Amino acid sequence: MTATPDPDLILRVAAKGDGVTADGRHVAFSAPLDRLNDDGGLIKGPHHVEPPCQHFRSCGGCSLQHLDMESYTQFLTDRVAYALEGQGLTAERLHPPRISSPKTRIRASLRAARLGDQFKLGFSGAGSHRIVDLKQCEIMAPELFSLLAPLRAFLKNVARRKHDMNIEMTLVDQGVDLLISNYEPEGLEQREALSEFAKSNGLARLSVDGGYGPETQWEPEPVTVTLGGTTVNFPHSSFLQPTREGQQVLIAAMREVVGDARLVADLFAGLGTFTLALGEDQKVYAAEGARDAIGALKLAANHSTRQIFCEHRDLFRRPLSAEELNRFGAVVLDPPRAGAREQILQLAQSDVPKICYISCNPASFARDAKQLCDAGYKLREVWPVGQFLWSTHVELVSSFSR
Repeated sequence: MTATPDPDLILRVAAKGDGVTADGRHVAFSAPLDRLNDDGGLIKGPHHVEPPCQHFRSCGGCSLQHLDMESYTQFLTDRVAYALEGQGLTAERLHPPRISSPKTRIRASLRAARLGDQFKLGFSGAGSHRIVDLKQCEIMAPELFSLLAPLRAFLKNVARRKHDMNIEMTLVDQGVDLLISNYEPEGLEQREALSEFAKSNGLARLSVDGGYGPETQWEPEPVTVTLGGTTVNFPHSSFLQPTREGQQVLIAAMREVVGDARLVADLFAGLGTFTLALGEDQKVYAAEGARDAIGALKLAANHSTRQIFCEHRDLFRRPLSAEELNRFGAVVLDPPRAGAREQILQLAQSDVPKICYISCNPASFARDAKQLCDAGYKLREVWPVGQFLWSTHVELVSSFSR
């Protein structure tokens, strides 16, 4: 005789982070084996831990800090497995997730605004446009977080009432690259103050964007990032993996999939995170739709000994055809969150022996994986990667072969 499950017991965490009871109710900020009491309150179970950050619940960044590592790891695994199951797929091997450590995030996007007599700088609040004035952050690299106090003091003097500014911070080779958007200095005095702020805080670059694109105010030497041992110029707002350790996990899995293929295509190549991580004896074709990014990669490739051909190409409007793809021994693709529907249609018709699909969205990945599997490819392995610690986001590397 089968026992009836306790309807008030939290059994799992759903994709958006709510706990789910046996009878299907969703409960925010609950963990597996928590239980609802008769008054609707929460009795904490063995997987419910004390969140390390004072802004938990109010900040929209880390919604799962109340989960212990066991249940958080299971959540990331389930995110990938359930997305695949929704398309009728399973991987031959689903690896345990690799999760980035606290205080390792090398890029952050924040908001700042003057509200009455208050000035706030931080992340958006959970489910709102309210700004959480950050006094603590358990995910940002210390080099980024230490800049918040002087930046808050500086911006408070130049901010206009109810006028939001957007702040992008990225850790590059020379230090912190800082971009302030929706702000334009008023006169020479403010421009000189910006340069002095950048100098006194050791910034790699300080730029502002008043609505016409980034304008560099301070850059004592060209800003670069090092990828695969190669120095690459870093255009404003370019994409980087959020943590260095997570990037290395993605690269290691990619290399395992590609193996010793002599001719490799890297699609949606960006600045070359995966292009430049391939072997010196491998020839690589790199395609990317962002002109600044592919330009930086091409310049870096021209100054290296690697055999890399770069092309500025919109892979959504002009994907590589099956005939073009058939030249390659392996294809690597790392598309945006929406996936790569048009390129996948061509890959499904190709004879490429190995496909390494890197994704930051399990749902669009599963949709594209279904297309490949229906065409005869096998989903061999999946490596989930949690670079956005304590969030519902999960990335992955996958291996397909015929």
